[in-house]
Amino acid sequence: MPETHVPKVEDDDKPPASAVTETRPARGKSLLKIALEVVLISVGVFLGLAGEQWREDRRHHELAESTLRRFRSEIEENRKAVSAVREYHATLLKQLQAYLSKDRKSRNTADVTIQGLRFVTFDQTAWDLAMTTQALTYVDPDLAFALSHTYNVQKVFNEFTRGMTQAMYLIPMKDNFDAFAQAAEVYYGDAVFMEPKLLAEYDDLLRQIDRALGD
Repeated sequence: MPETHVPKVEDDDKPPASAVTETRPARGKSLLKIALEVVLISVGVFLGLAGEQWREDRRHHELAESTLRRFRSEIEENRKAVSAVREYHATLLKQLQAYLSKDRKSRNTADVTIQGLRFVTFDQTAWDLAMTTQALTYVDPDLAFALSHTYNVQKVFNEFTRGMTQAMYLIPMKDNFDAFAQAAEVYYGDAVFMEPKLLAEYDDLLRQIDRALGD
């Protein structure tokens, strides 16, 4: 009587060869996919940062441009103010010097023609705004230096004017013309010295600003 073959238990549990092949993970394909995802994420982050940097640079450029345009308008107004009184100051200074050069008995107040003291009032709104917004940091350093120097000169001029204004109240012209004339001679002497320099600085600044703006 032939023997009956009884299959072993482990033979029944062993999956077909084809099934083993199909369930084996495709390692090479998974690594390639992960690498591609990393590259795409890196490119996305880079483009995001580049876009943000571009927007920031653009904002700084627009801020610098608007600041320079405000400076240009303000400098033109200050230049007009100085230019309008320059000749009057020079003429009045000569008259005061001629008056004071005489002895007291020979002095005649009619020789000094005063048609108002005509102080220069400098506008510095653009400068104050640039300081508040820190916009000057986005302007060309050489141009920023030149602007700072000119506005400092204006500040010194304002201090002279403040001193002369105080002298007007302490030494009224109608009460003591000689004392007033002496104070005015000092003030207008400084003004006549500084005004041509200011006008030259204004002209140079306007040229530099036009170059920076591309006008």
